[in-house]
Amino acid sequence: MLNRLSHPGLKALSRTPAIIALVVLILSVVVLVTITLIQFHQKEVLLPGLKYGIVLDAGSSRTTVYVYQWPAEKENNTGVVSQTFKCSVKGSGISSYGKNPQDVPKAFEDCMQKVQGQIPAHLHRSTRIYLGATAGMRLLRLQNETAANEVLASIQNYFKSQPFDFRGAQIISGQEEGIYGWITANYLMGNFLEKNLWHMWVHPNGVETTGALDLGGASTQISFAAGDKVGLNSSHIMKVSLYGYVYSLYTHSFQCYGRNEAEKRFLAILLQDSPTKTNLINPCYPRNYLTTFTGGYIFDSLCTADLRPVSYNPEDIITVGGTGDPSLCREKVASLFDFTACRDQEACSFDGVYQPKVKGTFVAFAGFYYTASAFNLSGSFSLSAFNSSSWDFCSESWSQLPLLLPRFDEVYARSYCFSAHYIYHLLVNGYRFTEETWPQIYFKKEVGNSSIAWSLGYMLSLTNQIPAESPLIRLPMDPPAFVGTLAFFTAVALLCLAFLVYLCASSGKQRRSQHAFDHTVDSE
Repeated sequence: MLNRLSHPGLKALSRTPAIIALVVLILSVVVLVTITLIQFHQKEVLLPGLKYGIVLDAGSSRTTVYVYQWPAEKENNTGVVSQTFKCSVKGSGISSYGKNPQDVPKAFEDCMQKVQGQIPAHLHRSTRIYLGATAGMRLLRLQNETAANEVLASIQNYFKSQPFDFRGAQIISGQEEGIYGWITANYLMGNFLEKNLWHMWVHPNGVETTGALDLGGASTQISFAAGDKVGLNSSHIMKVSLYGYVYSLYTHSFQCYGRNEAEKRFLAILLQDSPTKTNLINPCYPRNYLTTFTGGYIFDSLCTADLRPVSYNPEDIITVGGTGDPSLCREKVASLFDFTACRDQEACSFDGVYQPKVKGTFVAFAGFYYTASAFNLSGSFSLSAFNSSSWDFCSESWSQLPLLLPRFDEVYARSYCFSAHYIYHLLVNGYRFTEETWPQIYFKKEVGNSSIAWSLGYMLSLTNQIPAESPLIRLPMDPPAFVGTLAFFTAVALLCLAFLVYLCASSGKQRRSQHAFDHTVDSE
């Protein structure tokens, strides 16, 4: 009888490849799990909860209070800041308090009481509040700097008594207003960052930003990414760095071209051409509409100073009658702009102001949206639809307007026709939108439940919620390197698994052969 071969050294040697393959497999799985966990682990872990911020948009015609909210643990994420409350302060803008600055706080009181109820009491002290004043205060500062400073000082004193962390009241420049409006629009639309395959925030590949068109009471702003080919020799081109991505942004603010100030200048021009200085015919006001203004209402503004009559009395009463003539209205409104100053230059809007050619989509908010809304237009629509709607509206008599407008307000209702023709000239002959590019303008009031206004961009900037230098979350390794590493260790693990299966199969076959051999030997 032959002895069975069962040397211990040979058996150990035969098990060695299996042990090695098993160890490599285990290590590969451990490495895969480890790099995946590291890749998806954020650098900073914040305690859950909510944070708040308050911005007062002190415009020329009114002040609006916005309350913003975001999850504390996602403080630097994009798209997580949302508007939770909005309150319009009663009365006109803070610039109207130049002669009685002590009365400004009284106007704020009602809204601020409501704001306190919107934010949990234990978070009041940690909630920052900002006030930014725009074109109305810019004009007041030019006209009477002392009065402007007294208004701001009165506001500072008032907010010292409030329970919030007041960070100051300041007059922002027209350029800042334009940039902040552009940031707001694109932040709300998610154009700065998006979540990639690994649920990390990255710059969207191929996503274009949206231009911003803002029409206020005393100024209007246009801002859009002009591209890298545009020269930087103009003061209107700004390099804006957001999440580590640099945008070449064109922005310009036209002072005195806000809707209210433009209408005052329009009335002043009509008065110059009128045979009598106490009675005025306005083709943009509805037919059969009659109203009166004081001379001071029209000419006390810095925007109409150069149109002021020599024999000017602010107490003079001027009677204005409407004729509802859309054709004549459009013709007369064109006189507010100097389209000849560009002298056929392609990169120019009006009054000789440099502007590269508009490109891409735009969002038109504030006065643009409210005017279009009065004609039951919103979102994207054709230029011909805008013209026909405004023409029909302007042809109506004053008595018909309450039936056409869901919310009737005399001051706004009488001026919608003027606003429509003003917007036409501004966008078509000024910014040079055409029949083809006009539908790329989206007339919008908000995205989700958040208003499109410069105030959100302002708060994001001051609270550093949009880092300039680097992306929100840096991956521990670049995506291509991560994919390569993942593929390598997956392949190694699969090879080891296949090898182990092969060894198991071979071992079983060998055992069956050995069993047959032993059986044969025993038989002999």
